[in-house]
Order: sequence, then C-alpha cells, then structure tokens
Amino acid sequence: MIRDTLTTHEQSHEMEHRPWGFYEVLSDMDDHKVKRITVYPGKRLSLQRHRRRSEHWHCVNGSGVVTLDSEKVELTKGKSVDIARGAVHRVENTGAINFTFIEVQQGDYFGEDDIERLEDDFGRA
Repeated sequence: MIRDTLTTHEQSHEMEHRPWGFYEVLSDMDDHKVKRITVYPGKRLSLQRHRRRSEHWHCVNGSGVVTLDSEKVELTKGKSVDIARGAVHRVENTGAINFTFIEVQQGDYFGEDDIERLEDDFGRA
C-alpha cells in the first residue's frame, strides 16, 4: 500500500515549461528542494546567481557546459558540479539530445524570485 501511495505521488509532479526546456520539482521541503531539469539542444538558462541557496547539479543524460563564475565546466552523464551561494552560473546544452540534470538546492529559501538574472536569451534579465 505504501508503494502505491509513492507511485501516485511521484506521478503527480507537474512540469514547468520554459523557453529553454522544462523542469519538475521532485521534493520541496523546509531544508532542501530537488528538481529534474531538462534543457533542449542549443538552449541555455539565464546567467544568474542566488543569494539564499547553493545548488548541486548531477547530469543524468546528455552533455552541457556550465559557466561557473569565470570557469567553464563540461558536464556529462554521471558528472556533478557544486554551485556556491552567490556564484554566477548558467548551463548550456551543447549536445544533440536533451540535457537532463538533477538539481539539489540547499539554503533557507527556494522561491523562483531568488533568481537574479544577469543575462538572458529570452528577455527576462
């Protein structure tokens, strides 16, 4: 019976669509938030930073390049990168298939309004 409840809960996650792809929230608790994020080929997220959270990104499919302050980090299946609170960052899908990663947020606030966009391909900065 517990497994049925979990299965129902797991399937109830809603996709949030964006111009670059989509994400779904897998867990949203007081001390963390977990998202599964998919970026379409040739697309990238805004160059951004967060004041109230850090993030850990773990690639599960595809490949991309993470800008982390002044550094470029290639992220492929099975690889991870840590993004400190306040670090300037973005990810770009450099492959021919969808790039999917799991994002684990830790901090004291996880709202979308904690995104400070510095540059954006879709006019949101």
